[in-house]
Amino acid sequence: MREYRKMGKRLLAAALALVLAAGALAGCGAKPKTEEELLAEMKEFVTEDGSASIYLSKDWTVEDLGLSDMGVDFWLCAQNDRGTEAALLMQFPKRGAVQLTSNMAETKDFVESNYGFTPDGENTETPAVPGMTNVEAGTGKAKIDQVDVTAYVVYGETEYAYYALMYCWSARTKDQITAAKASCSKFVENVPEEEDAFTAEMTDTLRWFNATSAILTELNGWDYTRFAGLPANEESVGVAQSLLDGSWGVTDTASADETLTWILSEGHRVGFVDDMEYLESAGIGNVPEEERIAFVLQYYDVDEAGAKALADGYKYYQEFGPEAIDAWDYCRAMNLLGFYYLAGYYTEQEALDLSLELATQIQPLYASWDELIDSYLRGYEYWAEESSDERRAVYEDLKSRPDNPFAVDYNTVLEKTW
Repeated sequence: MREYRKMGKRLLAAALALVLAAGALAGCGAKPKTEEELLAEMKEFVTEDGSASIYLSKDWTVEDLGLSDMGVDFWLCAQNDRGTEAALLMQFPKRGAVQLTSNMAETKDFVESNYGFTPDGENTETPAVPGMTNVEAGTGKAKIDQVDVTAYVVYGETEYAYYALMYCWSARTKDQITAAKASCSKFVENVPEEEDAFTAEMTDTLRWFNATSAILTELNGWDYTRFAGLPANEESVGVAQSLLDGSWGVTDTASADETLTWILSEGHRVGFVDDMEYLESAGIGNVPEEERIAFVLQYYDVDEAGAKALADGYKYYQEFGPEAIDAWDYCRAMNLLGFYYLAGYYTEQEALDLSLELATQIQPLYASWDELIDSYLRGYEYWAEESSDERRAVYEDLKSRPDNPFAVDYNTVLEKTW
């Protein structure tokens, strides 16, 4: 699911580069003015969704970034009529269907990697940006579609989003920095009202459902305190349908039913047992653990990562038996039910009823959240052929948070509350 974030970053970068390159960004100049004088020559420019605004010169025009179809209507690009000066307001919501960065470090990396911004290390006074915390600013060079420009970038965050305000010129002057600071001083954030068709009360039963897929929900940058991780609205329908099609080949209710039946009747756990029984019959149990990867390579046409996953899988099989990775399938099935609801393939009632049915089957199989997540992570390693350390770290981090999704008692009495 995280591929959605990577895809979005690439498309946003491409779209934005095309707009800025069109201006050629040749030189310009102006007489020195104070912030007050510059603000008198500015007007408010607002993102398409109305969630944020800044002041820019009255004669500038907004450029169409062509990003609305991607669900990104919370960015703003404007430039003068000569294309010699431009400004970008980049908003990165912390939660929601489109979540491109998950912290300030990633936000800086986005700007630096996609727009070639290289700070020059000069001491630049940090501007006052209303409502923002952790504000930082710096000057440097940037490259927009192979055009070298001078840039001033301001980073900050609110409870709702991370921000990067980028001002570009062919040649920087002190007055342009003053104008940029004046622009920042008029920043306004208007958090959009959220539409959500979900009606059920968030009880411990629903919190239990959420916990089974909280790791993936967090990795997607979604909200693990919500059923399915997103508000049920038009935007999340498109996101869920895209994810289900790309990751599962699910495109309608019929294929949703088929996939759910497969994961509950077979999933990856059946293949896991087949692989382990084959390796056992081949004699892997008589091979020292440090030699098992080489042993697997003799019997399977896989690379070393694949061989390690199978060798580790056999160790888990010895310790935990044929059910060693079962929670991998079960947790993903719970996750699918949430996606099916968001995508409009299942009703709220259908998704919750099936979640309860499945949860009551899962709960007796494990003694605690730790046991269930351990099984889930073993299954991830078998499927992904890579370490589960990142997901393990997410699990431990989630448990340390004030809104820890695993704080709900594992042995909660699961009952219909909707």
